[in-house]
Formats: sequence, structure tokens, C-alpha cells
Amino acid sequence: MPVTSDDGLRRLLDLTPVAVIGCSSTPGKAAHEIPKYLQRHGYRVVPVNPTTDEILGEPAYDSLAEVPDDVELVDVFRPSAEVSGIVDQVIERHDERGDVEAIWLQLGIRDDDAAARAEEAGLDVVQDKCMKVEHGRLLG
Repeated sequence: MPVTSDDGLRRLLDLTPVAVIGCSSTPGKAAHEIPKYLQRHGYRVVPVNPTTDEILGEPAYDSLAEVPDDVELVDVFRPSAEVSGIVDQVIERHDERGDVEAIWLQLGIRDDDAAARAEEAGLDVVQDKCMKVEHGRLLG
């Protein structure tokens, strides 16, 4: 089952570092402003974006597989059509390193089949919810 309860969301909001797939270097874009908000609230943000070297003062990695440090949560800012491939990468990392505990698909992003695969692999999944909104509502 996807994580939808407030208690479940609070538990996931305790996870850090957060790898942000599709993190943007462009101020004003949600994929920049939400990770910036998370940083301001104590999260270690690990940008994953192959088009730049640094975002929000942190090194940006080309892929999740290239992130050398442990990651507890993967926050996704990519179109729903890309979620299946991203979930494959998250499951692979979870199986190999055991560090990732959950995947969070931002507002407007969902793939029920990919989410079910992630859950079967032992990952918690949030779909179609904004991490910033939920953080402000539950912990702000």
C-alpha cells in the first residue's frame, strides 16, 4: 500500500539524505524551490541532474547510481512517463546498498505499476504529493 496516512508521511519526512532526481538549478522552478526549502529545514539534499555540476551548493550527480553517500529517500521531479525507469534504479540501489528506504513522487507524478514494484521490493512509496506541502502541514 502506498504511504498516505499522516503518521506514515511523518515517518518518511524524518528520512535524510534526500536524493532529488530532476533537481533544477533554475530558481523559481518547483524542482529548485522545494529542494531549497528542504535544505533550509535541515535536510541534506543530494541533487541528481546530468546537466549541471552543482545545485544549491551541493555537487550534482548524473544518476542515482553515481551518488557515493547513503541516501534514505529519493524525491522525484521527473514526468510520470519516466517513473518506471527511475523506480528500477531505486530498486537496484536498494538491493545493492540497502540505503534507500522510500521513493517520493512529487505532485502530479504517479505510476501505479512502478509504485507496486517498488513496494514489492520493500520500499515505501508516496505518489502525487508535494514534500514541501506535507512537511509544512505535518512538521511546520
